[in-house]
Amino acid sequence: MSTNRILKTNEWQDLVKYKPWEVAKEISLPLPWFILEMWAAANQHKVLMLFAAAYFFLTCLRVSHNAFHYCLGLSRTATDVVMLLLSVFMMTSMRATQVTHMQHHRHCLEENDVEGYIAKLGFWNMLLQAPLFTLKLHKEALSRSAKKSLKQNFWIKFEIALNVFWMTAVWFWWDIDALKIHTVLMLLSHAISPMFTVWSVHHDCEDNTSDYDSRTLRSRWLSPLAYNMLFHLEHHNYPAIPTCHLPQLAERLDDAGLINYKTVI
Repeated sequence: MSTNRILKTNEWQDLVKYKPWEVAKEISLPLPWFILEMWAAANQHKVLMLFAAAYFFLTCLRVSHNAFHYCLGLSRTATDVVMLLLSVFMMTSMRATQVTHMQHHRHCLEENDVEGYIAKLGFWNMLLQAPLFTLKLHKEALSRSAKKSLKQNFWIKFEIALNVFWMTAVWFWWDIDALKIHTVLMLLSHAISPMFTVWSVHHDCEDNTSDYDSRTLRSRWLSPLAYNMLFHLEHHNYPAIPTCHLPQLAERLDDAGLINYKTVI
């Protein structure tokens, strides 16, 4: 039975809405990790710096993912501003990723799902191709937006230009080693992130829109460590629900009888 047939609209619609304090908490999730990363880099605490950078990247992914679906609890304009800022700090174009991500939702694991293609690869082949994953997404997004939305195409190019400016400033104008290290760590994060963001939640899933085009993680201690980013089956069936409410959604789905699902781990 498909999960979108289990819960009626009035049984999940309340999970779409944020409480005011939840909005502030959500958009500020990356901030303490960025501060910790800068402090650790400045004081040469290498292990702590790597740990903080990894969680900065993860929390930025969570915020940007909600932004792609305009479920951050902010206006559309404010959400676009958030994506612009994240584009710079994460060394990418969030508008480009948004284009390919929405295509992923419309045609999950189908032939024209550029984001999902890497989930069809074997583990070692996936690792080899992962460093080029972000570049492929940008290329596809530029091509697709040029045909369908010149406004989106402009913003993708603008975000790419901002990243060029940012890299130039960090490496040639400013003398802040912590920021130089940050740019390198973000690029490295993009090189390995497909393993966690796409492959782990879609590998060995059916090539259609059934329950099992996605996996989920229900561990009570691993899910919080992943900032609830791996409730992916739930997200694909109810993309309007923000990440912070996905654990509640999972409980409701279980109560309604959804007991057959594939787990990430």
